[in-house]
Amino acid sequence: MSAKKRLLHRYFSFFAICFIAITLLELAFGQVMQLDQSFSPLLFPALTIFLLVFHVMVAGFMLMKYMCDKKHLYLVAIACAFAGSAIMMLGTLRSFPAWFMCDATTDANYNDAIIFFTFRNMMMAMLFVASIVLFRQQKWAARGAGFHTIIVSGIVFFTLLMLTMAYLYSSYTPLLSVSLVDNETHAFTALWNHFFSWLLVALWTLTLITLIHVSQLKSIFWFSGGFFCICYIFTMMFLLSDRNSEGLGWYQARFFEATSTLFIIFTLLYDIFNLYRDSQNKYLHSYQNSIRDPLTRLHNRSYFYDTLVKQLTEASAFRPVSVIVSDLDHFKRINDTYGHLQGDKVIQFVASILQQSIRQDDVAARIGGEEFALLLTNTTAQDAQRIAERVRLTIAGHDAATSQQQLPEPITISLGVYTATHPSLPAETCVERADKAMYRAKEAGRNQVVVWQE
Repeated sequence: MSAKKRLLHRYFSFFAICFIAITLLELAFGQVMQLDQSFSPLLFPALTIFLLVFHVMVAGFMLMKYMCDKKHLYLVAIACAFAGSAIMMLGTLRSFPAWFMCDATTDANYNDAIIFFTFRNMMMAMLFVASIVLFRQQKWAARGAGFHTIIVSGIVFFTLLMLTMAYLYSSYTPLLSVSLVDNETHAFTALWNHFFSWLLVALWTLTLITLIHVSQLKSIFWFSGGFFCICYIFTMMFLLSDRNSEGLGWYQARFFEATSTLFIIFTLLYDIFNLYRDSQNKYLHSYQNSIRDPLTRLHNRSYFYDTLVKQLTEASAFRPVSVIVSDLDHFKRINDTYGHLQGDKVIQFVASILQQSIRQDDVAARIGGEEFALLLTNTTAQDAQRIAERVRLTIAGHDAATSQQQLPEPITISLGVYTATHPSLPAETCVERADKAMYRAKEAGRNQVVVWQE
């Protein structure tokens, strides 16, 4: 599939998912309305409080993410958009003076509420556009601290300007005024119906188009941002369908606002989960590299000794700990005759056999060039000897054909076994005794298993 077709498929999927989501939300809202057709005067302030909390959470997430990586300047604009929105919703709550007293009075300044709503939407839409531009121009973050400060200062200044304008146009100050709702009849004025409502629709539509064009919806973050824009466009459509500020459209609009913001919160939580998972994977990868031999992927000498020390603390006659030390016979001749690359293949082949010969709780390690060790938990000397013999026979039974050319010729291995039945013996002594048993096998003609005898 070409890049253009993939992009069109992504756009189609986005609009299809948004259509289904909005349809389901509309059906859910309709079902709720069927349960109770009456509305408490406290419902709208309560919904506003929920939305305020959601916006504070998103602003906090964005700010923390920006502080972790200051190259992402676009997060500052989004953080300011939601932070400014939360502050303006405090102004909306002040328009309902009795909400915090649980007073069922209908005394409210609806004109102030719609003023804060209007400026909040204008501020968020324009800051969203700013964040999209900054996302497109991420190289600006590399221009230096001075340019970075100018961008951040500009975003903060614009946010404060919109907050100030909303305050000045509200009834809290006589300096400026605008009438969008008649507080006597609760009807929207012509200024709202014919100008501001359509202005907000145009702003959110422009924001959606810009977001889709720039981000191409390549991540779930921008997918959620696009859904957020579409929900706000529908929010405005609900308000346009009502002629007064007490209609169903206001509750419908708040429901869609809260849902779209909640979706962004889930997206951020998903992003945090992915970051945590990636961090865990990197840690595990780094940890495994620190305890593994890079050639064979068996455990290394350090891990072998650390594990042996822990196992020996519980060693007893009822819980013996066995150590097998092994060394390939005449391995130097393999390197001299066939080269070190072939020698590495031989070591890897032997390592795979050792790994297949042990249980999950046991440890197979490479402790030297062609020297290996096995740590067998809760294993008697007789059982350890049988395991070592099985390893010896398996390795001796392979040649070039059966090993897929990893062995240039048949090879043999000598193994020494020591079993600890008391915790007093140091790990080094256990390995030393198994090593001495292995050298006795070498001296006796190689390709043998010898158990340590006092």
